[in-house]
Amino acid sequence: MKDHLVRTLLDLHDLIIDQEDGYWVKIEAWEVDPSVNIPHGIRYALTLHAPSGKRILGYDNAHAVRVKAKRSVYSGQRMTFDHRHRHVADKGVPYEFKDASQLLADFFLEVDMVLKEAKSK
Repeated sequence: MKDHLVRTLLDLHDLIIDQEDGYWVKIEAWEVDPSVNIPHGIRYALTLHAPSGKRILGYDNAHAVRVKAKRSVYSGQRMTFDHRHRHVADKGVPYEFKDASQLLADFFLEVDMVLKEAKSK
């Protein structure tokens, strides 16, 4: 694995981070054999939860999501496993995994935005 932060991400497995006011983040990450679906060899789920325990944001690669095509509803053949859930009912939108460092940065940037919005209501 080329990304020097892969080990850091893997070391964060099962970590729960308090985000104040009852919100919390859970990080799960483990190494798997690289495959067509998971070429980087990391299974992960980074989630933000409301005080009720409900997931309100998530980045993961637990299942495939269809990539929307410009001219049709779905391209049909193209599936991606890396994706994010932007709200409770979101089935997932593709996320371009570049490396573990970018994954953590993107996730925590969005956590900050979601928390700011949630706490301003």
